[in-house]
Amino acid sequence: MKTYLITGCAGFIGSNFVYYMLNKYQDIQLVNLDKLTYAGNLENLKGVEGDPRHVFVQGDICDRELVSSLFEKYDFDYVINFAAESHVDRSISNPEIFVESNVLGTVNLLQCAKNAWYKDGAWAKDKKYLQVSTDEVYGSLGEDGYFTETTPLCPHSPYSSSKTSADMFVMAFHDTYGMPVNITRCSNNYGPYQFPEKLIPLMINNCKAHKSLPVYGDGMQVRDWLYVEDHCKAIDMVANGGRDGEVYNVGGHNERPNIFIVKTVIEQLHDKFDDTIDESLIKHVADRLGHDRRYGIDPTKIKDELGWYPETPFEVGIVKTIDWYLANEEWMDHVTSGNYQKYYEEMYKNK
Repeated sequence: MKTYLITGCAGFIGSNFVYYMLNKYQDIQLVNLDKLTYAGNLENLKGVEGDPRHVFVQGDICDRELVSSLFEKYDFDYVINFAAESHVDRSISNPEIFVESNVLGTVNLLQCAKNAWYKDGAWAKDKKYLQVSTDEVYGSLGEDGYFTETTPLCPHSPYSSSKTSADMFVMAFHDTYGMPVNITRCSNNYGPYQFPEKLIPLMINNCKAHKSLPVYGDGMQVRDWLYVEDHCKAIDMVANGGRDGEVYNVGGHNERPNIFIVKTVIEQLHDKFDDTIDESLIKHVADRLGHDRRYGIDPTKIKDELGWYPETPFEVGIVKTIDWYLANEEWMDHVTSGNYQKYYEEMYKNK
């Protein structure tokens, strides 16, 4: 039986990965370590409550004693690190938290894995550390071209800088100690369970409440959108088949300007939920500091080496996503209470 330490899996991508793995594999053990910060929500994991293949542990990836004890107890074959502070606006307001979680937390996981897997001058067989990263480490693109795995790292925000630092520590552990590692760098994910500070669920939630839809600048920033289940499939394939020490870019071939995304959400909710929802809700606000203009991923490497490709066209994925949020109003009500509302007021209302 393969055992996984998966971190941050009460959040968006991690919770989707839990469902993906438990649906695909029977002989598996997932130990889910999550601090349960504002974006970590145990309601995301209701569907696996009582499943003996899934163990939830509340805790911090920076806690050396706790992480070491989990390695001792479960003898992990894989570590897949989803745990990260991930919202750019928050990183601009409070960069120190991003250094702690994204950099120091990653280094702690690497040290614990090294201590558990490296004995008597040799690495244990069939072990893997996989760092889930982001295309934002590459910086910004012009109108043409794509990020490849050889694109120089050039982060522009405290968030992307912290992720870049973490990636470099992962590769340093590979180059220095020979640790078996991979890094995946994905484009913008969307789908079920995404916390509504991100663009698509934020727009859905605000449309339903007839709140203004804050759009940075002219809204023509371009992102490559990747349906979260396709991303989960890629992570699984890299963990089990990726070449040691390699980086794999994971992109959706779904480039869209932000304003197009916003208008698509409006159109869908106008038709499905309330025909008074329209583009008059759009409110252009001052552009984000250091806002990258365009991201675009070239996933040729993962396609050629592992046979992965994005199966979900954006036109299909966005409908599935909106339908999920409309069908899970209670989930949205719960995650938008309390601290999130305070954060929303600080970040958007007065801009």
